Amino acid sequence: MSQASRPSNDQTKTSDREVLAGLVERVTYHNGDNGFCVLRIKARGHRDLVTTVGHAATIAAGEWVTASGEWINDRTHGQQFKAHFLRTSAPTSIDGIEKYLGSGLIRGIGPVYAKKMVKAFGETVFDIIEAEPDRLREVTGIGEVRARRITDAWAEQKIVREIMVFLHSHTVGTARAVRIYKTYGVDAVQIMTENPYRLARDIRGIGFKTADTIAMKLGIEKTAMIRVRAGISHALTEAMDEGHCGLPVEELVPLAVDLLEVDKGLVQTAMDLELADGTVIADTVGETACIFLAGLHRAEKVIAERLLRLVNGTLPWPFIDPDKALPWIEQKTGLKLAETQLAAIRLALLSKTMVITGGPGVGKTTIVNSILRILAAKGTNLLLCAPTGRAAKRMTEATGFEARTIHRLLEVDPKGGGFKRGPDNPLDCDLLVVDETSMVDVMLMQALLKALPDNAALLIVGDIDQLPSVGPGQILADIIASGALPVVRLTEIFRQAAHSRIITGAHTINQGLIPDLTRPEGESDFYFVQAEDPETALRRIVELVKIRIPQRFGLDAIRDIQVLCPMNRGGVGAHSLNIELQKALNPAGERKVERFGWTFAPGDKVMQIENDYDKEVYNGDIGYIDDVDPDDGELTASFDGRTVTYGFGELDTLVPAYAATIHKSQGSEYPAVVIPVMTQHYAMLQRNLLYTGVTRGKRLVVLVGQKKAVAIAVKNISGRRRWSKLNEWLGGGVAPGSRSMSSARW
Repeated sequence: MSQASRPSNDQTKTSDREVLAGLVERVTYHNGDNGFCVLRIKARGHRDLVTTVGHAATIAAGEWVTASGEWINDRTHGQQFKAHFLRTSAPTSIDGIEKYLGSGLIRGIGPVYAKKMVKAFGETVFDIIEAEPDRLREVTGIGEVRARRITDAWAEQKIVREIMVFLHSHTVGTARAVRIYKTYGVDAVQIMTENPYRLARDIRGIGFKTADTIAMKLGIEKTAMIRVRAGISHALTEAMDEGHCGLPVEELVPLAVDLLEVDKGLVQTAMDLELADGTVIADTVGETACIFLAGLHRAEKVIAERLLRLVNGTLPWPFIDPDKALPWIEQKTGLKLAETQLAAIRLALLSKTMVITGGPGVGKTTIVNSILRILAAKGTNLLLCAPTGRAAKRMTEATGFEARTIHRLLEVDPKGGGFKRGPDNPLDCDLLVVDETSMVDVMLMQALLKALPDNAALLIVGDIDQLPSVGPGQILADIIASGALPVVRLTEIFRQAAHSRIITGAHTINQGLIPDLTRPEGESDFYFVQAEDPETALRRIVELVKIRIPQRFGLDAIRDIQVLCPMNRGGVGAHSLNIELQKALNPAGERKVERFGWTFAPGDKVMQIENDYDKEVYNGDIGYIDDVDPDDGELTASFDGRTVTYGFGELDTLVPAYAATIHKSQGSEYPAVVIPVMTQHYAMLQRNLLYTGVTRGKRLVVLVGQKKAVAIAVKNISGRRRWSKLNEWLGGGVAPGSRSMSSARW
């Protein structure tokens, strides 16, 4: 090789364009998003392995590559071949075939089975997998199940590679190829070609801009109606992600104009077409003209109709005399109930539908328990549910009655993602109790109420001062504001709870006052740790979680302590804290997998971030990784004692969960909670956010940050108004008996 050189910043060009061909011995690095790869190649005409850098949509050890480019001398990594173009082809040599099969590309085949298969079938192994899959069982250890998995994975991989090459040829990242395949199957490339904007609608992680890039490459004009209509849907979907069911026209049109860079008239034409097709609905909220996504508009209407029908029905149990029932329950439980509690139970026994709301320590659980025990003694058929697995588990422990998640109660149909329970197959109950209702969004509440028979009663329980649901709508707030159902609002903190600084601090925050942040005398359950900048806060949080809290309170750093952040981004956001805490608490060993920007290893705490009806894991569920198996291309994790298996290509539904956002923690409680509160989080510092975070801690809450940031959060009640219409639709009939229950404050 000629070594004549002309130095540049950190590299030296040593020759003109050359061609290199050889076998990929090892893929040192491959970025699924942009295709950048670092390869070690056994190249023709070279004694030693050649380091080659370039871009390939997909690459595996054992493949034959032809690359054109130039030799460079990298100051850090030495001599490399920098490929401007890489072409890959399936391996033909025995060595290459074995490497290719053992690279983890095909689920079910690792290095061990690759060796066995090549020994059994030699160069014909690919033909055997494709044309005679039954013969795979001739290999020791490959039974019917593994053989089927290998052939399925082989077929899937062929299509996934086709998708990856398609995306890559349109300069789009390829990390979502498996998800695209799972959504569209064998028609993926055809669907993406015909209407690339479907990607933004159907595939989580692919936004409008990515779909738009593909569309432009395919020659779709900027002013094409397919593009403008997709832009309107995208703007409304983004609003839905922020909790809205619709948007004012005067907000939506400028949003679409900015996004699409087209004139207002074109947006208006596209909007008229969307309205004519019924994908969006025009309606008003108060005096404001709005555009709603059709499904959400219909869902809010159904919720209102169902609630108004339920509230006006007859009680499903015979008359219960409160003057007899209340002394009986006091005697049974050994509790002396307060006047507010007695009044709430009396109202519940006479109401077809009712709402109980209030913060921690105000006796919600005692009231619900009493109602359930009185009705159970009368033979009433009870069903209890909550939006998350953790909330349902807590409800079961608190009441002694079995509670299920709403999804489980409604019996998810994994095929369509819908529910088996509905108007034609209703729930079998006299009373349905829904806990943590502040978390329930419009679509889930609609499904629940459609499955509830007209003759059943409904008891809605939740904390109105917490954050509204992650999904669209503000169900609990709208129901209470409408006055259509009887409401009991509890404010009295009971003596036992008043000793907890977590509870008194939460109520202080709720009243718009700064909680006591001074260092407590002796043991306490609520602390404030000063940190004036993100770097200091990050160090203190890691030290608290890894050393100080476990030593002082005897808690497990991974399983018992949860860091909750106002937001994902920033130096003390959930994303960067996860990286630091993972490094400190569970550094990955050899057995690990890197996918979608995260490292996963045995022992990691992880969170599911979308509903998966097949696996029965739902958004916000927390689990722990048991194993990462490169041979099978699988990761196994435990969720509440249940083992769930993920293929490596499905790991975009998991994220590390050492730190999570406060929004994601709703409905959960943790032994200890650490919350960074910094002025950098200014956009998210709101009273209900801080209140929700603080009320997640059972035994310990530690705020880390600046007193000024705590003050900002406590004073800020603005929150963002959610555009929803449920309150209006419910406002037609005000139910008797609505009342607020309070007594002298502690």
